[in-house]
Amino acid sequence: GFAGTPGYLSPEVLRKDPYGKPVDMWACGVILYILLVGYPPFWDEDQHRLYQQIKAGAYDFPSPEWDTVTPEAKDLINKMLTINPAKRITASEALKHPWICQRSTVASMMHRQETVDCLKKFNARRKLKGAILTTMLATRNFS
Repeated sequence: GFAGTPGYLSPEVLRKDPYGKPVDMWACGVILYILLVGYPPFWDEDQHRLYQQIKAGAYDFPSPEWDTVTPEAKDLINKMLTINPAKRITASEALKHPWICQRSTVASMMHRQETVDCLKKFNARRKLKGAILTTMLATRNFS
């Protein structure tokens, strides 16, 4: 057996090769992928097929979810999900990646509509809750 959540395991762990810090960058790549679109890069109900996908590095950026994700984000994911751990991006290299370093320019170029919509809904609920509380306090003070 393996220690860890199956979809986050790196190819070298599945091959039972010696491993080190690059496994963490692989897991970070999986997490970044999930954070950007809401589902994992590797998925199969059958664990054997899931492990085959991971060992082959068989993932993609399907439409429509990935259409609005920047090329810089995809590039960082590709570098984090590199099968060969010796060629995988390190943590210090990742911190220097354009998607991390140029967040202000990259982020201002494109907002994910789903995220913007969620924030608008949240803000509307917050304002409604504030209005209800204000009304409740006002009526309590006058009764």
